[in-house]
Amino acid sequence: MKDFFTKYPDWKLNPDIPAIEKTYSFPDFQSALNFVNTVGTIAEAADHHPDIQLSWGKVTIQLSTHSKSKVTEKDFNLAEKIEQAFEKKASYANK
Repeated sequence: MKDFFTKYPDWKLNPDIPAIEKTYSFPDFQSALNFVNTVGTIAEAADHHPDIQLSWGKVTIQLSTHSKSKVTEKDFNLAEKIEQAFEKKASYANK
């Protein structure tokens, strides 16, 4: 877990839920929506589904393993896949 937060310092642990979460910034609504769709495809392939909040120029991803009522390796793995997708898309690069 510590290695994950070292590698991805913008992800935060929210102990109240518990979940890991990150808010991504985008230049416009369409870019944010495209990212949400990409995350949806990744989540379906992983059979692990985040809570997603979409607003103009922002997407907040929240990951928790609800069946375990805690953050698990599954959450960190999906977060890493989401990060990799974000980094690959030049249109998302307005961090």
